Amino acid sequence: MAALVWGRGFSRAWLRRSAGPGCGRHYRAAVCTELKQPLAIEEVTPRPVRPHEVRVDVHFCGVNFADILVCRGQYQERPHLPFTPGMEFSGTVLETGTDVCTVKQGDRVIGVSGLNGMAEECVIDQKRLWQIPESIPLREAAALPASYGTAILALERRACTQPGETVLVTAAAGATGLAVIDVATNVLQAKVIAAAGSDEKCKLAMQRGAQSSVNYSQGSLKEAVKKLVGSGGVNVVIDTVGGDVFLEALHSLAWEGRIVVVGFAGGTIASVPANLLLLKNVSAMGVIWGRYKDQNFPLFSGSISSALQYCQQGRIQPYIGAVFKLEEVNDAFLHVMQRKSTGKVLLSLK
Repeated sequence: MAALVWGRGFSRAWLRRSAGPGCGRHYRAAVCTELKQPLAIEEVTPRPVRPHEVRVDVHFCGVNFADILVCRGQYQERPHLPFTPGMEFSGTVLETGTDVCTVKQGDRVIGVSGLNGMAEECVIDQKRLWQIPESIPLREAAALPASYGTAILALERRACTQPGETVLVTAAAGATGLAVIDVATNVLQAKVIAAAGSDEKCKLAMQRGAQSSVNYSQGSLKEAVKKLVGSGGVNVVIDTVGGDVFLEALHSLAWEGRIVVVGFAGGTIASVPANLLLLKNVSAMGVIWGRYKDQNFPLFSGSISSALQYCQQGRIQPYIGAVFKLEEVNDAFLHVMQRKSTGKVLLSLK
């Protein structure tokens, strides 16, 4: 339904250019001027950098479901209109404030901004930038922060996944799902069962490292998992779907299993039957990667540093399913909302 509302009457005519106040050079940005309406492309006047800030020439920006929710007024954080979405990006440093000591002009960086990433330039606090090793292309680097940061914290911090354990991941062909498969298989040496809503997506998950797969649009997830692992169940579940899929995954846990709630892409938030937690001594927990930025910044920063290190070492490899131009930002949003996307979706600003 959300995709239908967003797409009703959609055309490139929604994209407009308007110069901001002042004169001199401008840069383009995708701007949300009204909730639940397509974004506009506007010419924006750069603002000066403060002493602790950095101006970045943005090359790629991730398109996340959270970006769509914030543009619909359905996210936890509700910025004042107008605003530019985009929580993660990669690019090169253009200018640094007088107090900046972590990066210099010309450095290749990834940034986690919360907002303002879907623009040709972004001004951001130096603490929210990480240098990119030379061996990692800017395109792949932009796919790391949210998806791999979430996967690392969900698997390592929350679920304490051990080598040889079995991990069930739902929405396995999405950006987070494929990141979970990548980290679980190639870093933690766990076995992965990928659950997705189509045979095509299951095939992709298998190609990316899952040992087996389940198409939960064709029947009971619980029964399919039981056929794969027996009555013992799986050790860890990473769920981004919610609803009935979450409940069936919960029933699939082994003794002292752990289920980590990452999101509710299916649109339904399930109630946890507490008796199941008791009977198998299982743990149900959540992970919101972005909240660690305020609650435990060293851990938040460490998840990004780990993703960069794993990528530099060749242990993980982000899968980028689609790249759109900035002026195609509304097409990119629809692509995600209509569940056509696999892996990471990016905007290219160049």
